[in-house]
Amino acid sequence: MAIADMSDRTIEELVSLGGRTAVVTGAGRGIGYAIARRFIEAGARVVIADVDRERASEAAESLGTERALAAGVDVTDRRSIAALADLALTEAGGIDIWVNNAGVYPDDALFDIDDDQWDCVLDVNLRGTYLGAREAATRMMARRTGGVIINISTAPAYVREGAPHYVASKLGVVALTRRMAAELGVHGIRVLALAPTVILTPGMEESAAEGGWDLDGLAEQMSRELPLGRAGVPDDVARVALFCASDLASFMTGCEVRVDAGDKHGGQT
Repeated sequence: MAIADMSDRTIEELVSLGGRTAVVTGAGRGIGYAIARRFIEAGARVVIADVDRERASEAAESLGTERALAAGVDVTDRRSIAALADLALTEAGGIDIWVNNAGVYPDDALFDIDDDQWDCVLDVNLRGTYLGAREAATRMMARRTGGVIINISTAPAYVREGAPHYVASKLGVVALTRRMAAELGVHGIRVLALAPTVILTPGMEESAAEGGWDLDGLAEQMSRELPLGRAGVPDDVARVALFCASDLASFMTGCEVRVDAGDKHGGQT
């Protein structure tokens, strides 16, 4: 399925997600919630999926629209992901966009990681992305409608101090994105990765509290080091996700889009 030439479309038509359905994992708060909000603003119907079903419901309700549908999901469980994909088909009308946003980001050093924690990080960040993309793509192919899959990587993963399990999982997401894009392009399915720098989210606040590190200090450091002068907020990522999901980016696939304010720690690809 060749991607259509969009040259005759207006900007308003290109950015619109009207008539499309998106699934966003980890959307109860933070980056996922911001992405869901922007997608809805662009006209999409969005399934807000989160491991915390109550948090997903509260997020959907806060958006104040019938186009937000809440769902619980465990991204490490194939059956849970499949059930989420089926729910999108039966209750939300389809799957046109799937965002693999759910993730964990511990900051442990190499010899502080036990086997269970290693497995947990790889299961959520990499296996969860694979399962989500696979289940979404399977249904997109069956419907012959094409679609967009967006995976969340990370800019600082390449040289970040500590967290080798996190780095391994996120670099795996980049490789998976490239491979899936090559295989799915013939079906009209685009696959992209977003690589944010430090984004100030509720999850980051919790990690800082649990790990005993200074989030305010990190934000201040980023404001000094980043060329654009501040750490990110969730909507910084959400706006780029909207671009990638829309027809503005219809000729893009298999690449990693940096949302990093010029983060010099992000490495080069």
